[in-house]
Amino acid sequence: MRKEYDFSKAEKNPYAGKLKKQITIRLDEDAISYFKSMSQKTGITYQNLINLYLKDCAASHCKLSRSGSVTIPFSTPC
Repeated sequence: MRKEYDFSKAEKNPYAGKLKKQITIRLDEDAISYFKSMSQKTGITYQNLINLYLKDCAASHCKLSRSGSVTIPFSTPC
């Protein structure tokens, strides 16, 4: 191992802007159980499943009503 390294020609990580941000979120136990069971069936971690679902809802511009039901614009499935 060298004592010093020259990073003057190093390039920034092109994926750094696409990294996920860690947050704390409180979810109902039944919602967590649902995604954990889906995780076992699909082999995708439940955290990634939740992220994929939220991204899909955001892309489809799904809106929640006050009763908690989902309004789907243009009849796209959420």
